[in-house]
Amino acid sequence: MRIVGIDCGVHGALAVIEITNGAPQLVDATDVPVVGTGAKERVDVAAVRDWIMLHNPNHAAVERGQAMPRQGASSGFKYGRACGALEAVIACCAIPMTIVEPSVWKRFHGADKETDRQRALQLFPGAHALLALKRHHNRADAALIAASISRGAP
Repeated sequence: MRIVGIDCGVHGALAVIEITNGAPQLVDATDVPVVGTGAKERVDVAAVRDWIMLHNPNHAAVERGQAMPRQGASSGFKYGRACGALEAVIACCAIPMTIVEPSVWKRFHGADKETDRQRALQLFPGAHALLALKRHHNRADAALIAASISRGAP
């Protein structure tokens, strides 16, 4: 079974894990592809669709988008638009989707950005190149979101 995990947002990430004999393996991870710059930056939905279809997942685990404290109206709208675009791509690809509460997968796996990345490296030691840099914490989050579904967290 292949599960795509999605850490929502324009600066989010996508990760595909494969469950073989009960053990999850990270197949691939990437940052969310975008078009435009600054205020005009948007999710490149065609590129997301192509990446997802390349990996042919059976299920999708998408982190529920929510407003963040002290987040401005413009950035909140941009984030919500990106979350909706990512969910729409999954729906258009006819992939069954589970919306995962951030508190659920974080309680199941980690606490902060670097802890999440280190946890992902423990779970997926063969994927060091995909998670090597501190800025890859969103990829780690996407992988952990997918892994939480495979282990029945939500």
